[in-house]
Amino acid sequence: MDLIAVTGVPGGLGSGVARHLVDLGAKVRLVARNPSRVPADLDGDVVAGSYADEAAMVAAFTGADTVFLVSGREAIDRLEHHRTAVTAATRAGVRKVVYTSFLGASPDATFVLARQHFHTEQFLRQSGMRFVALRDSMYTDFIPYLAGKDRVIRGPAGNGAVSWVTRADIAAAAAGALTTDQHDDSILDLTGPEAVSLSETAARLGRLIGRPVEYHEETEEEAYASRASYGAPDWEVEGWVTSYQAIANGELAAVSDWVETLTGRPAQSMEDFLTDHPDSYQHLLD
Repeated sequence: MDLIAVTGVPGGLGSGVARHLVDLGAKVRLVARNPSRVPADLDGDVVAGSYADEAAMVAAFTGADTVFLVSGREAIDRLEHHRTAVTAATRAGVRKVVYTSFLGASPDATFVLARQHFHTEQFLRQSGMRFVALRDSMYTDFIPYLAGKDRVIRGPAGNGAVSWVTRADIAAAAAGALTTDQHDDSILDLTGPEAVSLSETAARLGRLIGRPVEYHEETEEEAYASRASYGAPDWEVEGWVTSYQAIANGELAAVSDWVETLTGRPAQSMEDFLTDHPDSYQHLLD
């Protein structure tokens, strides 16, 4: 099997993909901004590479047939970092890139960061390389952290629904896409088994942890005001707020079977994930 370069390996998604690839018998190169943060148990050659440094990324990708390109850290210049990484892969002679995009990515998506994902997909289309864009829904893993200490989820999401998907399922699906050419030059929605509203999400979380959890619908003005105290830059706050507005507009409600197609097993439900990860909601039990 040809060499696969995996970016973002210090993170939960990149490391998960690398582990699946090793289990599948792939030869893996582990790419990280800070190699010292790569988990010690991962098998593969570790190389340094930052999306902001084209020369370093060319060196990291040279010799690899395929690249798993994790979307970069949220930053005001993230789109330029993505462009640099795609350019580096092209210069390095990479044949194929599998990229983690976002559900509903489009040039006019409500969620402003989903627009960056759309444009990154266009970079890949124009690169001449084969590509697979995995449009991930919101992470099931984050559900407990949406609630404050008062166990209330707040946001301008209306009655819209989300097809929550686990990072573990995305990692397994990505490994599938990296090790077959069957789905090349495709955009694949990676979702959980159903779409549920935030009211229902809160209710299910509450039943599972044995504490009441509620959803409070905010207006746009309330949403911006409630997040102002974090001291985050305007572009980041806009990303937070518009992610909820995208839910309200129905842009995160799609449900697909691509997780099962790529992994051979159904996507994990919210309840099963939370049951398997009680540590994720311990902060709500205090």
